[in-house]
Amino acid sequence: MSNYQVCSRCIMDTTASNIIFDDSGFCNFCNKFLGKLNVLNKLVSQQESSKNNFIQTIKENGAGKEYDCVVGVSGGLDSSYALYIAVKEGLRPLAVHLDNGWNSELASHNMANLISNLGVDLYTHVIDWKENRDLQRSFFKANVVDIEMLMDNAMLALNYQIAAKQGIKYILAGTNLSTEGMDMPKNWNHLKYDAKNIKDIHKKFGSLPIKTHPLISSVSFVWYEFARKIKWVPFLDYFNYTKANALKILQEECDYKPYPYKHFESVFTRFYQAYILPRKFSIDKRRLHFSTLIISGQMTRDEALKELEKSTYPDPEQEMNDFKFVIKKLGFSEEEFFSYINAPPCPHSLFKSEEKLWIKLKSVYETIRKYV
Repeated sequence: MSNYQVCSRCIMDTTASNIIFDDSGFCNFCNKFLGKLNVLNKLVSQQESSKNNFIQTIKENGAGKEYDCVVGVSGGLDSSYALYIAVKEGLRPLAVHLDNGWNSELASHNMANLISNLGVDLYTHVIDWKENRDLQRSFFKANVVDIEMLMDNAMLALNYQIAAKQGIKYILAGTNLSTEGMDMPKNWNHLKYDAKNIKDIHKKFGSLPIKTHPLISSVSFVWYEFARKIKWVPFLDYFNYTKANALKILQEECDYKPYPYKHFESVFTRFYQAYILPRKFSIDKRRLHFSTLIISGQMTRDEALKELEKSTYPDPEQEMNDFKFVIKKLGFSEEEFFSYINAPPCPHSLFKSEEKLWIKLKSVYETIRKYV
C-alpha cells in the first residue's frame, strides 16, 4: 500500500479509508475518541448518583411487570457483564438471545452458566437455518464487506420487538465507551439499521422468503425510540467498566470462560473477522479493538503491536476446523469459496440503501433527544 501510515498513539492505520493524521502523527479516530473520554471523565463525579437515578427509573417504570428491562446476550464478555450488573443492581431483566445457528460450544456454556447462576429468564429466538444460510450466501455473492450486518440488524430488531411486546422501556446493552467507543472506519462496515440494503441484496441473490429473520429499518428504529419510547442504553457506561475486572468477576461467580479476541463467541463471526476480513478486504479489526483499549488505558501500544504480530487465528488447528465447518455449513465448495475470496469487493451502495434517510433521521433524532 502506497503512503502506508500507522497512528503514533494508537495503532489505527491507512486500511481505514477515512483516516487523517495531524502534525503529531495522531489519527482522527483516537483524537475523537479522546474527546469522548474527556467528556465521560468529567461526569465521573456524578456517575454514582446518575446511575442510582437511572436504576430507580427502570424499577419504577417496570413496577407491576414481570420484567423491567431487556438485556441482549450473546455469550460475549460485554453483554454477559451487563446482565450480571443488572441483576446485582436489583433489576429484573429478561435475557434475550438470537440464535442464527453459529453459537460456539463455549458461548453456549457461558450463557447456560450465566443464566443459571443469576437466576434470570432467557428468551431465545431461533432463525430458521435454511433461511439464515440463504441470506448469508446472498451477502457472499454480493461481495459486500458487512456480512455481520445480518446478525447485528436481527439482534437489534429482536431486542426492540421483545421490549415492545413486554411493555418494557429499557434495553440495557453491553455497548460501552471505554472498550468500543472508537468510531468504526467507513469502509469496514455498513449502517446496521439498513433493512432496505439487506432486502435488496437478498432479492438479487437469495431464493427463500424472509420469515424468521428479524429486521429493523431506520424508520422502525425511530418509531421504537419515540412512539414506543423504548431506549437502547449503553448500560456499562454507568459503571467503571474494564474488561479485565469484568472477566475476573464472571470467572469467579459464573464459571465464565474467556475468548481469545472480541466477538469470538460466534463461530461465523470468528471466521469472518479472523479469516475473511483480512484476506478479502485487508481489514484487521483487532486494530480498532486494541486502539480503543490503548486510548482508554486498558492496554499499552507495545502490547497491542505484539498482539498484532500474532495470527488473527491464535490456534492454527481451530482455523482449519473453522474453515472446513463454515464452508460446509454454508454449502460452498472450496473452489467456490476461494473464488469469493479472490473476487473484488463491492460497496453496499451498489444496492438500495437507507443511508441518506438515516443521516436525515439521525440529525432530527439527536436534536429532539436533547429536549426529551
